[in-house]
Amino acid sequence: MDLKQYCLEIEKFLQDYLEKSGCKAYILGLSGGVDSSLVAAIAKHAVGKDKLFCYSLPIHSNVSDAKDAALVANQLDLNLKVIDLSKTYDSYMLDINGQNFIPLTKNNLKVRMRMVALFAYAQEHAGLVLGTDNADESYVGYFTKYGDGAVDLLPIVYLTKEEVREAAKLYGISDDLAHRIPSAGLFEGQTDETEMGIKYVDLDAYLLGKEISPEVEAKIEHLHRISEHKRNPIPRPIEFKRN
Repeated sequence: MDLKQYCLEIEKFLQDYLEKSGCKAYILGLSGGVDSSLVAAIAKHAVGKDKLFCYSLPIHSNVSDAKDAALVANQLDLNLKVIDLSKTYDSYMLDINGQNFIPLTKNNLKVRMRMVALFAYAQEHAGLVLGTDNADESYVGYFTKYGDGAVDLLPIVYLTKEEVREAAKLYGISDDLAHRIPSAGLFEGQTDETEMGIKYVDLDAYLLGKEISPEVEAKIEHLHRISEHKRNPIPRPIEFKRN
């Protein structure tokens, strides 16, 4: 199966799942990056513009992120609302005395706040939240537990980063957006590759069974191991057997 055929399979998956679920729409956080842009394009093709609600949710984010999200929405003719959560985040940080939290805690809180908003919109629209994790991010756990990992469906989870970029072009997403430096926009200068300490090209190669340096392979496997809890169901003790 080639990439174009597989994208059509994802479209059918989204069509069938929405129909069987009894829900009425899909909800998506649109960052302006290639992953969310591709999910938006596939979902719109699958269920139509009126059943896809996209939200840009900046929290002290770079202005360019909102511009890119608007550009994607314009290119794909999407329903997009921009809701700035910066004041909400600041107020919440004061309420929980979180000003001195470590940066990772603060950044994960931003991601979780975005998901709280998306699930609120999902309930209002009787919808399901679409995730944007690709195969690379899923394998090494590069997502926030109960943040961007808290979704109802993961349409592109079996596609590598380069496959995501190639698929984006199939749906008419411009090259500059498809090849935008991957970033969650959580702080100035933040990039996915810097945070992971691994380049997507190496992750792609590893997942496709190609040879990479032993040092990078060891780092990938280490990240996979320590993030296992993010992919597994919530642990439970043995079932209580009543007499």
